Amino acid sequence: MDINILNAALSLGALGVIFGTALGYASDKFAVEVDPRVPKVREALPGANCGGCGFPGCDAFSEAVVNGEAPVNGCTVGGIKVANALGEILGVKVEKAEKKVAFVNCNGNCSNKKISPDTSGFSNCNDAHKNWDNIATGCSYSCLGLGTCVNVCKFGALDIVDGIAKVNEEKCVNCGACIKACPKGLIESIPENKKVRVACSSKDAGKIVRINCSVGCIGCKICEKNCPHDAVHVNDLLAKVDYDKCVNCGICVEKCPTKAIK
Repeated sequence: MDINILNAALSLGALGVIFGTALGYASDKFAVEVDPRVPKVREALPGANCGGCGFPGCDAFSEAVVNGEAPVNGCTVGGIKVANALGEILGVKVEKAEKKVAFVNCNGNCSNKKISPDTSGFSNCNDAHKNWDNIATGCSYSCLGLGTCVNVCKFGALDIVDGIAKVNEEKCVNCGACIKACPKGLIESIPENKKVRVACSSKDAGKIVRINCSVGCIGCKICEKNCPHDAVHVNDLLAKVDYDKCVNCGICVEKCPTKAIK
């Protein structure tokens, strides 16, 4: 073997050993110590990476839980089962969180709203919302019904029914994806056990609401005046329920002249 080739090979080998040793030392010296509970928490999570916990994904949530920056019951997908598992890993008491679900604040029945991919030329709510004045008349607060919220839901909890988005509460895990996706801000998170809901988002005057929708809130304040628990108030011409006070008595539902409260 040529002596020059041999020397080159030996030199490369020596450099490899030197660099390998240096890298090994650096990895030990500058290694970030990981709490052994983090991978255990991560393994106990369902792995949906939906962001419903308020963190970018399950990895970030795992670290936050271990560091005390997120509650053990913060995984909306896993519910109480996962919360108990995390509580056992971390040795903390688990408090059962009140289940919340998404709700679409629109009653539908907008006779003047004529939006569909065929008639509007748009296949998603974001584009239709930007071009509302060019494609529709009627209630500008209504659900566009083109299914953007349906498309972002990983749990099959939303459907378009008669042109309006509807939530299947049995499937909803309150991940918040649909809330973020709706360009009109019609979807909110509410306690599942609170059955009184104002299915309207219009802030138009009552006269205009009646022209556009037979089941919209007209801001008449009849609900507010008749609620014995001070749980309903009309602000900006729209009724809102205070769920901290609401006891599901149903009086506001009974009194509402347009049945906007259901």
